[in-house]
Amino acid sequence: MTETTRTRERTAGPSGAAGRRHVYEFQVRFADLDPFNHVNNVRFLTHLEDARIALLHWDRLAAGQERFGPLVVARHEVDYKRPLTLRPEPVRIETWVGELRRTSFTLRYEVRDDAALYLEARSVMVGYDPEGLRPRRLSAAEHAYLSGYLAG
Repeated sequence: MTETTRTRERTAGPSGAAGRRHVYEFQVRFADLDPFNHVNNVRFLTHLEDARIALLHWDRLAAGQERFGPLVVARHEVDYKRPLTLRPEPVRIETWVGELRRTSFTLRYEVRDDAALYLEARSVMVGYDPEGLRPRRLSAAEHAYLSGYLAG
């Protein structure tokens, strides 16, 4: 199993969204498949989570930046475009920020290769105060980092 992360700049993505996108590549595993030999819908959410953690955690730490404060997922929306099956080539998840607010932000995702779009998704993430059990404001550093991935 090979999984890698990298970030690249785009002036426009295949869906027309301008701006910087985080790119996370993964290999489809046999364990990802459902009885129809397609990647199972729940497994897609796991891959989106892996891409999200790479963007918000691992890449920030590698760049010497502080980690994000606590976040919770408030919402997922997924549109399945075509089946993804077991294959030798990796597939990529391109992630960017669709909306950025004081306490929340929306991540947009595309699961794709050079020939096809398999899935489009959104996750609404909310800064969370675990002691007060309520939303928290995103820090200036978090806001600045996310702004770098904000679609134009």
